Amino acid sequence: MLKGRQSWVFNNRPMITATGVTGGPFEANGKLGKDFDLLFEDLWMEQDSYEKAHRLLIEEAANIALKKASLNKDQVQFLFAGDLINQITPTNFAARTLQIPYFGLFNACATSMEGLALASFIINSQGAENVLTGAASHNAAAEKQFRYPTEYGGQKPPTAQWTVTGAGVALIQPNKPGQKMPVTTAATIGKVIDMGLTDPFNMGGAMAPAAADTIIAHFRDLQIDPSYYDLIITGDLGRIGHDTAFELINKSGLKLQQKQFQDCGLLIYHEDQPVNAGASGAGCSAAVLYGHLLNELKKGTYGRILVVATGALLSPLSVQQNDSIPCIAHAVAIEMNQ
Repeated sequence: MLKGRQSWVFNNRPMITATGVTGGPFEANGKLGKDFDLLFEDLWMEQDSYEKAHRLLIEEAANIALKKASLNKDQVQFLFAGDLINQITPTNFAARTLQIPYFGLFNACATSMEGLALASFIINSQGAENVLTGAASHNAAAEKQFRYPTEYGGQKPPTAQWTVTGAGVALIQPNKPGQKMPVTTAATIGKVIDMGLTDPFNMGGAMAPAAADTIIAHFRDLQIDPSYYDLIITGDLGRIGHDTAFELINKSGLKLQQKQFQDCGLLIYHEDQPVNAGASGAGCSAAVLYGHLLNELKKGTYGRILVVATGALLSPLSVQQNDSIPCIAHAVAIEMNQ
């Protein structure tokens, strides 16, 4: 199953059989609102803190996926999930509610593909029959932790990005031949890349080299050409990081087409929504993949896609100590079952 230095090939082609995608009011007004299963009318979601609302996003997404699959939580062997908040507290508390054996993950905004890669590995190796995986973020909770509470009204530079309020959860199961479902075929696990950037308001620029490094490794390990995929989409690079990654990849000798290379953070909102350089957050790539992109795969818009979630591994502590921003990216290849 290991291919090259840092990639897995899933010969048993685990299936993504059901998904749940939840979001907030800002996402409801975005370009992909119709691809969410549940949209809340306000950021509080009838909770008494943003962190508890964050937890609810995860719980509801998981319950929606289970309902679609006609499964109860006792039939699921493992949950792989995480978020951005202190010690992944919202996900920990959601796991308390769900009562599914739980692997808590943190790779910042790369957590979605970290979870999907690990869940696929377990299913491919016949280590489970039903695995849930997902990631989530909440705009107000993330702003409070990493920058300033929104009530502070601090100005942001054009390089800043908007944290998505959303969660995406998927149920991964063994392949059932003949079922037209999305399947995972390969994954490339990224290395931590740190180019010395220190500006927490330019995470797209900081993450771009990590995205490029993982994409280059994927094609090197699998010995395929970028034309193999109809879409190569990063998670949270925004305008600045997306352009930088595109340039770095093409300088490496791989030739991507501009139309073929997209970013979840540039898809989720309308151009007139005030998100500066685009969207980010652990829920960004999770919601876009498990909602919009899988819907497009099922429609036949794409045949094969490579999803590359990107994460900035900074913390309030590292920012206070004037440290640089280490970054990571994980890639998962997805196509429709034949």
